[in-house]
Amino acid sequence: MSAAANPVSSPPIAPKSFVLGNPVGRAVRLGMSRTGYEVRSYFRQGDSVFFTFLFPVLMLTIFSVAFSNQSFGQDAAGHPLSATRYYLPAMLAAGVLLSGLQNLATDIAGERSDGTLKRLAGTPLPVMSYFIGKIGQVFVTGLLQAALILLVAALAFRVPLPTDAGHWLAFTWIFLFGVATSAILGVALSALPRSGRSATAVIVPIVLVLQFISGVYISFSSLPDWLQNVASVFPLKWLAQGMRYAFLPDSYSVLEPGASWHVGGVAIALAIWLVVGLVVTRVTFRWIRKDG
Repeated sequence: MSAAANPVSSPPIAPKSFVLGNPVGRAVRLGMSRTGYEVRSYFRQGDSVFFTFLFPVLMLTIFSVAFSNQSFGQDAAGHPLSATRYYLPAMLAAGVLLSGLQNLATDIAGERSDGTLKRLAGTPLPVMSYFIGKIGQVFVTGLLQAALILLVAALAFRVPLPTDAGHWLAFTWIFLFGVATSAILGVALSALPRSGRSATAVIVPIVLVLQFISGVYISFSSLPDWLQNVASVFPLKWLAQGMRYAFLPDSYSVLEPGASWHVGGVAIALAIWLVVGLVVTRVTFRWIRKDG
């Protein structure tokens, strides 16, 4: 069931004071209020919480236990790199994709199918407020998810986290940029499923394939060159590469294409896909399907 169709609660209604004043300011205030509603609805759905919020933590735990006796190289001090530390950047990138693209694409497709969007279209809720609520929910849940992944890695598996501000600053802008891009692409991709019932069957395979070819579950350097080139077209490869820059030793840059982190390329790729997502959303988003 779509979050917005939850019979237990209903979307927030704007106080009378919101109706007055600047329309943009009103839309932003309504969107912030809507964000709270979307976050609460998200955590009431057990399947969404497991498959988008907790799934990266589960996979990190599985990889850490399964490969606990293997070394993935050495850090600058000559200490073996554990499986947990090696897979931490990948799980952070996967979490952004799941929280943004997969979650929003399936959720909005479901709301369109069950008539929630049609009902919202007949209310005073501005379109901008609806999108602010959805994207705000992705930012909140994505931030909580990243914090949980980092806590599990640091406390349960003793992964040493960066100690310098530069790497944390890099993680911050890559994470925020990645969340924004993933959320917008999720809204754009929500137009693809023909119904809410088919949304999971359409979206999940796309997300799963992207994870396998983008260096999330399989080392990117071990993939064939042609598959690396294909993956380089899509944003997840760059997001995972940026996360590796933030959390892996600098010496691991030799395993990247061109033996460099290409941090500037990460920013460019995410910016391009953000623009693509905005254009596709502008062209394809409808409160109801034209062929519905």
